[in-house]
Amino acid sequence: MEQAKGRLYRIGYSFLKNEQDSLEAIQETTYRAYKNIKKLKEPNYFNTWVTRIHINYCISQQKVVQRAVPLCPEMFSTEEFNPTVKLDMDHALEKLKPQYKQVIVLKYFEDLSIEDIAKVMEAPEGTIKTWSRRALSCLKDILNKGGGYNA
Repeated sequence: MEQAKGRLYRIGYSFLKNEQDSLEAIQETTYRAYKNIKKLKEPNYFNTWVTRIHINYCISQQKVVQRAVPLCPEMFSTEEFNPTVKLDMDHALEKLKPQYKQVIVLKYFEDLSIEDIAKVMEAPEGTIKTWSRRALSCLKDILNKGGGYNA
């Protein structure tokens, strides 16, 4: 887990966009991994297995946040928002289908191979290659159109 911590943080942050939520996701992933370690059939695939647990948790947290209703207007405070930090790529990634976003994050932000991504996402390598091409095409369209595309 110590070796995977940095990678898991980056993945979590790319999904959750918040340091505290990313750290909480690592904590929950660690708990789930230790709780279910006996289900891991091949120890060599620990990193792939724990990454899958982490991504699943982050996706479920995204759904919870999307369903949440703010209780007070202060939650929309823009004091912490720094427009120079927010990149167009972040906005474009949010508009992609979830599987496309996962492929892009794992391939380009975490530098995983197609083979490793296929293991993490539990999909054939050919499917991952197709999703990667489609995701890049969608990103290009989104960025060229100024973010108005919903892939």
